[in-house]
Amino acid sequence: MPPRPPRLADALLVTALAVATPAAFAAEPPASEAGDIDSTLRTLTTKLDAQEAEIARLRAQVEELQLSQQRGRGLADGPAPQQQAPAPVDAARIAREQAPPPADAPVQVGEARRDEDEQRRQQEKALVIREHAPLFERRFTLDVGGSYSYYDRRALTLSGFLALDAIFLGTINLDQSKASIGTFDVTGRWGLTDRLSIEANLPYVVRDTRFVSGGAGGAANTVSEVHVRSHGVGDASAAVYYQLVKEAARRPDIVASLRVRGPSGRDPFGLKLIQADGDNTNLNVPEELPTGTGVWSATANVSLLRTYDPVILFGNLGYTYSRPQGFDDISPIVGTVAPADVALGHILQLSGGVAIALNDRAAMSFSVASALQAATHTRAPGGAYSRVPGSSSNATAFNIGASYVLPSGWTFNGQLAAGLTPDAPNFVFALRGSKPF
Repeated sequence: MPPRPPRLADALLVTALAVATPAAFAAEPPASEAGDIDSTLRTLTTKLDAQEAEIARLRAQVEELQLSQQRGRGLADGPAPQQQAPAPVDAARIAREQAPPPADAPVQVGEARRDEDEQRRQQEKALVIREHAPLFERRFTLDVGGSYSYYDRRALTLSGFLALDAIFLGTINLDQSKASIGTFDVTGRWGLTDRLSIEANLPYVVRDTRFVSGGAGGAANTVSEVHVRSHGVGDASAAVYYQLVKEAARRPDIVASLRVRGPSGRDPFGLKLIQADGDNTNLNVPEELPTGTGVWSATANVSLLRTYDPVILFGNLGYTYSRPQGFDDISPIVGTVAPADVALGHILQLSGGVAIALNDRAAMSFSVASALQAATHTRAPGGAYSRVPGSSSNATAFNIGASYVLPSGWTFNGQLAAGLTPDAPNFVFALRGSKPF
């Protein structure tokens, strides 16, 4: 068994005895001197005991720090480290290490990395939220962009009757329409407070439709095509956003909005159908294409957003009310005037998805959006409302979006939507850019 290292108290005691021993052998000291020596020894012993207690306390703190560092490296669940003889402790060094750093001391590498990660997460969250909800920044934000929608519709037209319930006598015609709609709009958004913001939007619509129908010249295999294009200002709108609840540990971010849209575009009622191809009586097309709905409407929305690092879940529930509007003429027949009141079907909107921040500048999102529109009703003067057959719809689409922030401050959002139902566009491609000022 190795000898136990001498303690500091023992060494001091031996030294004190060695100093006092020669005097004891030389001559017996007086009683007063012996009492002084005993008092001195007791004082030294008391001080040494206090130093030993302080050293033991510091040694326990060092061992606790070492165990904490080992747990931080993932060794808490592993085998206990082999006990070794404690090394001599430098009390002054430990005191220097435990002392708080001065105000001008450089930040430790670990602290700087944690601060950097937290800042990056906040930037990623802001990037994702910017695509799906307003940030309520107290400044003006300019948003410009456009979208391109494509529709391809085919309809089978039967004109005749059934003989003997099995034989069709008459003409069978297949009509096709290929529509392209381009929308370019400018939006200005102003954050009044950290919870309230307003915006205004003005679109410009370009519509291009090709109508294709067989039966030109009375031949079933001859096809004629007519091209119609129109453009003009669409329906302008204004909206207000209010943040009801800010996101916390146990609740999502909840934003309510109200948008009012006015009939500043060309309405679709009263557009006359003409025979654009003199050799094909089956093909009748409108003189021009509409750029708006023709009625006032209001849309109320409630949006939810919840962060689960590194993804963000979002959802939206909306309802659009269209005010009944009277028109001087809704008949598509040339030379016929039919005034009536039109009540467009209300729309229920549902959407939800997930967004993923790739880094502090790029993000992607995936969502499904559905718009369920009720049937439209019309009413002649003095009559009752009647349902327009085939006017209800269900437009559902799957969306893939991406965002990127340029060093100049511009944020670009791209989106591709694929229609999942016959009432939805075949696809929609949109690109927008926004910049706060």
